[in-house]
Amino acid sequence: MKKAFITGITGQDGSFLAELLLEKGYEVHGLVRRSSLIKTDRIDHLFDKIHLHYGDMTDGMNLMNLMVSIKPDEVYNLAAQSHVAVSFETPEYTANADALGTLRLLEIIKAHLPNTKFYQASTSELYGDAPAPQRERTPFQPRSPYAAAKLYAYWLTRNYREAYNLYAVNGILFNHESPRRGETFVTRKVIQHAVRTPEKVLEIGNVWAVRDWSHARDMVKGMYAMMHQEKPKDYVLGSGHGHSVKNFIDITYKKLGINLDWHGAFGKPIEAYHNDKLLVASVAKYYRPLEVDCLIADPHLAENELGWKATTSIYDMIDEMISEEQNALSAR
Repeated sequence: MKKAFITGITGQDGSFLAELLLEKGYEVHGLVRRSSLIKTDRIDHLFDKIHLHYGDMTDGMNLMNLMVSIKPDEVYNLAAQSHVAVSFETPEYTANADALGTLRLLEIIKAHLPNTKFYQASTSELYGDAPAPQRERTPFQPRSPYAAAKLYAYWLTRNYREAYNLYAVNGILFNHESPRRGETFVTRKVIQHAVRTPEKVLEIGNVWAVRDWSHARDMVKGMYAMMHQEKPKDYVLGSGHGHSVKNFIDITYKKLGINLDWHGAFGKPIEAYHNDKLLVASVAKYYRPLEVDCLIADPHLAENELGWKATTSIYDMIDEMISEEQNALSAR
């Protein structure tokens, strides 16, 4: 039985990946941060099937003791301070967890577990202002402390692969969502507000930003495929289709029977009304210090070499997120 170690197992991607690996017969270990409030709702249904260990990406000795003890065949580094806007407020912690955390794992593998495969969760935020669509060879132009920390981790993964002959890969994943997405992220925020309090004003940031949204369940299949190639290689994963935040809001509200009428100029903060009642307002306090305007994947390399493709459309994903939110509301 193969062993996998997942940092960030309590997150959206970690929970879907744990499910996938269990289906494939793995012994699954996961890293959980110790805090006064234990939040494990995404993996509660897996508690009797997985092994959880307390630790933190900023604690190198703890990580080393865990990994040397577990001796995993595969490590999936999904842990991160992953909220872009928050990274401007906590740049030092973001760098410590996202950049140096990756260095700690790679050093442990190099020194003690050289046959262990390593997956680094990279991000489309690396591309910043680079023209879309973005592919593996598109130049990186990070525009946040989060993206800069992830860029450090990306290059470390490549350097350790080439310098020490490790099986280490970067998955450059574009935006991916699900009902398990955290409530502070824009997609979940929109869904939750539209389902629970549609009569109140939804305050949002830059509605003109374009993103390539896929389902997290599809993405973890791509992660697994990357770890089972003959030779390690980095891949972009995404749907290849872009939608603005405004479009995401429109789709969501329309599925709930609410047609929005937008007022304002392109590229500026705008408002949306329904029957002359204000329902959505784009407000400056939610804008980033540096905006990223358009991220759309070119996933052809992954499609051709991994046989991977995003199978869930944005419309089906929103349907699922709305349904889960409605179920949670009715259960209260």
